[in-house]
Amino acid sequence: MARAALTPLGVAALALLVEAPMHPYEMYQLLMARHEDRLVKVRPGTLYHAVGRLEEAGWVEATGIDRAGNRPERTTYRITETGREALTERLQDMLAEPVNEYPVFPHAIAEAHNLPSGVVLELLDRRVANLEGQLDVLVRGEEAVSAKGVERKFWIDVKYQQTMLRSEIDWIRGFQDDLRSGQLPW
Repeated sequence: MARAALTPLGVAALALLVEAPMHPYEMYQLLMARHEDRLVKVRPGTLYHAVGRLEEAGWVEATGIDRAGNRPERTTYRITETGREALTERLQDMLAEPVNEYPVFPHAIAEAHNLPSGVVLELLDRRVANLEGQLDVLVRGEEAVSAKGVERKFWIDVKYQQTMLRSEIDWIRGFQDDLRSGQLPW
């Protein structure tokens, strides 16, 4: 399996298995409890498939099968040494190499001239309200993890996301000011 095949969900799964062996449903529950779905798209079915691909690549291995009560059998996995190496390499690449992920918003802004300025202003007001809501959730989340004494290294992404949201809000407000003042002819 090529290094590039380690998807964001695969990275999340391997990172969990660095902490402790677990079964995919336990991984899913932990990702959701930690609100990791704000960073990576998480669904139980796709997580099971991701773990299967990790096993095929030799990055995880089954350590046992458990069955509790009426629940289905659950295979517990652990990360292998090659899995740790793959995780390390992928994280290094992700941190060092910028990737154009083709976000939708820059494309929408590039084509916004096809709409009347009043409509654009109204839509951007809605976007700012949504972004401020997301920012509020992250600020409250930061307060919660700080109050619990969770080490900052485990939620540094929250600070990054706050900064990105604040930057986008500021940019939109400046763009709206230019539209409203006529400084940007429409």
